[in-house]
Amino acid sequence: MAFTLKKPRKTCDDHDCPFHGTLSIRGRVVEGIVISDKMDKTVVVRRDYLKYVPKFKRYERRHSHIPAHSPPCINLEEGSRVRIAECRPLSKTVSFVVVERMGEG
Repeated sequence: MAFTLKKPRKTCDDHDCPFHGTLSIRGRVVEGIVISDKMDKTVVVRRDYLKYVPKFKRYERRHSHIPAHSPPCINLEEGSRVRIAECRPLSKTVSFVVVERMGEG
């Protein structure tokens, strides 16, 4: 899945911003919906996916919660649809960063 990053109009002075700081992104890129923005500069993204169950020959719906760093130049609130990319570990649980806001969920 190839995509190009659009630089946000707003600027920030966060050194962990992939656009205005020194953070490089690599690895997986996933999409999801922000379900919590209560942490400082961090959001929790819900990722829905399907898992095949061979015994019943059908799929079941599953989800996972991924904490991601939210740069100040990207305005996010609960319900926003976002694209997140893998980066180096920023804390014990955060290894992803928000790179694009795709609209409301």
